[in-house]
Amino acid sequence: MNYSRLVIAGTSSGVGKTTVTLAILAALRQRGRRIQPFKAGPDFIDPGHHTAATGRVSRNLDGWMLGADLNRAIFAKAAADADISIIEGMMGLFDGSSPVNEIGSTAELAKQLNAPVLLVIDGSAMARSAAAMVSGYAQFDPALKVVGVLFNRVSSEGHYQLLKEAVGRYTNVAAVGYLRPDQAVTITDRHLGLVTAMEQGTGELYARLAKAAADTVDLDRIESLAGSCGGMEEATSPSSCLQSRGKVRVRIGVAQDLAFCFYYPENLELLEAEGAELVPFSPLTDETIPDDVGMLYLGGGYPELHGAALAGNSSMRRAIRDFAKQGGTIYAECGGMMYLTQAIRDFEGRSHEMVGLFPAEAVMGKAGMMLGYRTVALSQPCVLGDSGIIARGHEFHYSTLVPRGPLDFACSLSDTRGGSQGQDGLMLDNVLALYTHLHFSSRPEIAATLVNEARRTARRQGEAQ
Repeated sequence: MNYSRLVIAGTSSGVGKTTVTLAILAALRQRGRRIQPFKAGPDFIDPGHHTAATGRVSRNLDGWMLGADLNRAIFAKAAADADISIIEGMMGLFDGSSPVNEIGSTAELAKQLNAPVLLVIDGSAMARSAAAMVSGYAQFDPALKVVGVLFNRVSSEGHYQLLKEAVGRYTNVAAVGYLRPDQAVTITDRHLGLVTAMEQGTGELYARLAKAAADTVDLDRIESLAGSCGGMEEATSPSSCLQSRGKVRVRIGVAQDLAFCFYYPENLELLEAEGAELVPFSPLTDETIPDDVGMLYLGGGYPELHGAALAGNSSMRRAIRDFAKQGGTIYAECGGMMYLTQAIRDFEGRSHEMVGLFPAEAVMGKAGMMLGYRTVALSQPCVLGDSGIIARGHEFHYSTLVPRGPLDFACSLSDTRGGSQGQDGLMLDNVLALYTHLHFSSRPEIAATLVNEARRTARRQGEAQ
């Protein structure tokens, strides 16, 4: 199939590509188009905004964690019934896991999907220099198709015409419009990125963005550029979004609220394909865990911003602690791992009591930022499988684990170059908690192992009753 598709990439981080992407998504939806959004790289916040703006679940694509074949499979499955697919890039167009190759970059992904690129430039303080910048990005990799440019933070039509004239004179790249600087369509930023779509609340932001794009962006040209791409190489491996194979169902509680909201859709779908019935619950507001669950999945998020509320919900913390003591399976990532320690110490130095399964405190600090791709290798058997199993994911956190007693780790970590990044995976009986966010598609049998562990837990609970 010749999927209509377009990659929106920035010259660097901070140029406003998420704002531009959301404006285009919202404006095309207002036109009645079925828009399938995607995000390049390991990001949970931007896809949440994509989903809110389009009404369709945004998917992550990643050259390093997933590879070309899985990227194409996930793309093709999600885009099959869409009129147009928009893929928001990460960082700068050519930035990835290495300064000397394209692995993990937006450029790599665009080539894997044979997708044209719309370049976003902060045009607020330039004129003719814009032509040099566009020319450099368009010519840096001849295999990449940079077909358009959109200028952000341009205050007037007159300024935009200067930029457009310069680009038209020196390049073959089409200038498709601009967005004005506007605080009303600015999403607040903080330590892990933008404020989440859940916190944003209403759709007023997306309506404003849609109008901004309709006023100053040539949406017809954008649709034409997206439709100009040729065919895409067919994936030879199945999509990671598998179909249920009629296995015995088991209930898995998934923490979903303002404190725990970072999940790859494929992770949840792979669990469902293995027979899981996913039951959402809130560690913030619910008094206890869902009934008859064989496993709890505590994803990442912002527990540090909700420390007092999590600490105050003592009945939930007690229920999770009791579930673990009775042999219940728990899998946690990053924020979920922090919640399972004895305490979280926030940026202001206040300590909030948490579940207390692991003798450690998670201490927040701006100087403690950890960011990078990770290869996770199991060094001993755990709820993810036998020792030796390898999966891929990423770390992004501002907390440091401070032990208050002996800790048992199930995994060793390495970076994209194979360098050691220490240990991960706090383990206690049937509980595993990692800082690393795993993408289950990098090792789909992980989902099967987790669901089987959940079944065993459910059977034990049934026998105990």
